[in-house]
Amino acid sequence: MTNGAFTFVLHSHLPYARQSGMWPHGEEWVHEAISETYLPLLNALYDLKNEGVAYRLTVSITPILAEQLDDPLIKDHFETYAHERSVWATADIDRFAASGDEKLKELAAFYRDWYDATLSAFRDRYGRDIIGAFKKLQDDGYIEISTSAATHGYLPLLSRDSSIVGQLRTVIRSYKRMFGRQPTAIWLPECAYRPARPAEATPEGIARPAIEEYLANQGIKVFFSETHTVEGGKPVGKAAGEAIGPHGEVHRRFKEIETGELQETPGTTFKPYWVGNAAGKVAVLARNNRTGQQVWSGQFGYPGDAAYREFHRKDGVSGMQYWAIGGPGTDLGDKPLYDPATARERVKSHADHFAGLVAEQLREYREETGAPGLIASNYDT
Repeated sequence: MTNGAFTFVLHSHLPYARQSGMWPHGEEWVHEAISETYLPLLNALYDLKNEGVAYRLTVSITPILAEQLDDPLIKDHFETYAHERSVWATADIDRFAASGDEKLKELAAFYRDWYDATLSAFRDRYGRDIIGAFKKLQDDGYIEISTSAATHGYLPLLSRDSSIVGQLRTVIRSYKRMFGRQPTAIWLPECAYRPARPAEATPEGIARPAIEEYLANQGIKVFFSETHTVEGGKPVGKAAGEAIGPHGEVHRRFKEIETGELQETPGTTFKPYWVGNAAGKVAVLARNNRTGQQVWSGQFGYPGDAAYREFHRKDGVSGMQYWAIGGPGTDLGDKPLYDPATARERVKSHADHFAGLVAEQLREYREETGAPGLIASNYDT
């Protein structure tokens, strides 16, 4: 028997930026994400498909992002964005050639080729239809596209439950129009969960059903949560030793999927659970902390590696990002030049390490419990 299963979940979301100006915080935010995230991801997924790799993963696309990616105006603006940067990089090649800086000249050529290839993929490989490209992968069984709340609203803090219903009904309509089917999974905004509250426990004296009851009513079968929602532990902001009460109703509302027994103690992220009054209808998958921290942690996570590109330093003429992160605490003005070849090597070593970490975690859980485990690794795309 295998040691378990691995669920890779990529959550894709951007606020609504259509026609909100451009640099530094307007619609260019969407264009940048298309060129540096969504198109490279699609290229990788379609390349793997063409190579015969039978992969399976989950890609969450919020309705706000999906509507923008499918918008004709944003598509037109993205083409302008990619073309402009190719032109700017070409001008940098001449500028650095004139100054005799061969390394920066090579990087400028790298960017020119990057944006030319990006524009070609957008137009020729995907026919300007990013949403359609993701839909095709779902229809062919390679990915599952999960959804989120309509405006990415923080559901537990909405003052009226009718707003929760509206958020979910709206996203179901949007999803069906975009992808031609009913969604089965949802990324709750900020992974925020709310248990049921009796009338006497609410300020307004009105009973508040748990989030999963609304999900069940809309046909949603699974949601993703943070680690501590299932495992327990101190919430953010509690000092060491500070009382936080019992592990609470959140944990007691979980039921074992195989036996249906109530989970009276904190659970494990290596299992899915039925949730509360929606048991048998809605399950929860919590983020695996060890694999999660390997990416998110600023102390030992992959993205802070010295060889990767520095996001914040940009060329004063073209705006291109020609520098690497460098060592810890490196001043922005002292950043070394970025080397794409070194970064590619580091990507491979980090991928090998991550795959080994997943295998190790599942093996250890199997040895401890005798049962196969499930690792859900959830990240922003």
